Amino acid sequence: MEIKLIDIDKKRFLALLLEGDEQESMIDRYLGRGDMFVMYDGDMPVVVAVVTKEKRGVCELKNIAVDRSYRRCGLGKNMVEYLCSLFGSDCHTMLVGTGDSFATTAFYRNCGFVYSHTVADFFVDNYDHPIIEDGRQLRDMIYFKRNL
Repeated sequence: MEIKLIDIDKKRFLALLLEGDEQESMIDRYLGRGDMFVMYDGDMPVVVAVVTKEKRGVCELKNIAVDRSYRRCGLGKNMVEYLCSLFGSDCHTMLVGTGDSFATTAFYRNCGFVYSHTVADFFVDNYDHPIIEDGRQLRDMIYFKRNL
């Protein structure tokens, strides 16, 4: 597996990005200002991640998605570790926001993140359709943080 920084034509990975954030207009809000990384298995992109620099010393993992056929193999966690190591030279904290579903919150906790704060009604206010995970509609954005 190899991880590459993607500088141009980031939208060619839109199908995979939509696995992590299912509305293209929301992806457009951060894709241009974010650093995109893709993990390849040979020529096949299997993990994508986008990180933005926020306030001084803080970065945010805006999107991470693993191709369905590569899930539950540790590749998402490997990408998170790579990004934490890479951004740790410039930042002291990484944030990530997610919906309140067991699978995603457990993943981030397993990657060393701890609860930070909640943005009420984020998904209801910012998405043009209901976001359903674990059989229920997401409402609030749950933020986690990790010291780098």
